[in-house]
Amino acid sequence: MMKIKVNENFSRVKESYLFSEIGKKVRAYQAAHPDKAVIRLGIGDVTLPLAPVVVDAMKKAVEEMGVKETFRGYPPEYGHTFLREAIAAYYARKGIKVAADDVFVSDGAKSDVGNIVDILGRNTVLIPSPVYPVYMDSNLMSGNRIELLEAGEADGFLGTPDVLDGETYVIYICSPNNPTGAVYDRAGLKAWVDYALTSGSLIIFDSAYEAFIKGDYPHSIYEIEGAEKCAIEICSFSKMAGFTGTRCAWTVVPETLTTEEGFNLKKMWARRQATKFNGVSYPVQRGAEAALTQEGVKQCAALVDYYMENAKIISEMLTKKGVWHTGGVSSPYIWLKCPNGMSSWEFFDLLLEKVQVVGTPGEGFGEAGEGFFRLTAFGSRENTIEATKRLESIL
Repeated sequence: MMKIKVNENFSRVKESYLFSEIGKKVRAYQAAHPDKAVIRLGIGDVTLPLAPVVVDAMKKAVEEMGVKETFRGYPPEYGHTFLREAIAAYYARKGIKVAADDVFVSDGAKSDVGNIVDILGRNTVLIPSPVYPVYMDSNLMSGNRIELLEAGEADGFLGTPDVLDGETYVIYICSPNNPTGAVYDRAGLKAWVDYALTSGSLIIFDSAYEAFIKGDYPHSIYEIEGAEKCAIEICSFSKMAGFTGTRCAWTVVPETLTTEEGFNLKKMWARRQATKFNGVSYPVQRGAEAALTQEGVKQCAALVDYYMENAKIISEMLTKKGVWHTGGVSSPYIWLKCPNGMSSWEFFDLLLEKVQVVGTPGEGFGEAGEGFFRLTAFGSRENTIEATKRLESIL
């Protein structure tokens, strides 16, 4: 019997991760019903291939790795200069000033969201509910005190700082939101930046779905004046360029993020990454660079448009059936109210058993998600149409 000590904070999180639990249920159903064709609209995993410009760049990079003169070993911990500069240029084309030196390339937004707590102390953490589970779980694992800011139908699932009393927080904001698809306008984000500046808080801004935004909404928190003094932004190639299986993302930590004790968050994050991360492979970074070129953005936008057409198909059916829902306009997620007062897991079981469609129970995204359900638009067109027909038959 071992006598070592462990991080007892792990007992604060559920034993099974939300999507692991869903996978377990689906596998059990398929084993019992091998004749039933299950359509998965639950996990937000893309299904279209990488854009041609990305594939070409990665092929070229792999060929370089096979030649002595162009072979490369360990990548820089913070990302190759060419990609950091390409990301800064991507912001600049949107009229947003981000220094390339403030950009840190990683293997995924999920990794950075989970790892950012390494450089933070024992703060009170403010997490919107419903929202992506990693925000909650990573802070529970670190032993942090958490307060939930619950949102709902009344406020369009967009919480505001109006209900706060000026306390200092580490504040998580996701826009467009996963799972609800809700998007903050400039006034909404400005309210959060103003609160952070006044209270001395830090905002962790997750913009992983910014490429899906339609209309005049901010794509980055740095569009808001003063955000560079209170916000870290995390973004990803996973959904905008289909990199879920390729793995590449970035985090912006401005030089201007300094605590009253004199700690600089950029220097701390740089030290953390240099110690615990060995960088993203050269071919993947070349592919990511290509995704941000003019042609790359055009080709990747076509992928986004494909998924958003799927979302439109699902949304139009729900509207026809009179089912309340949000999302699907600036987000690949459809967030619907479970019919007949069903709980989210009851609705999950109903869909799996009756029509073999898999979604995500809203309860898995926080207490405020109970009674709601998430469907994704990341399936194939054929599966989306078939799943929509099946759903319509029981709603």
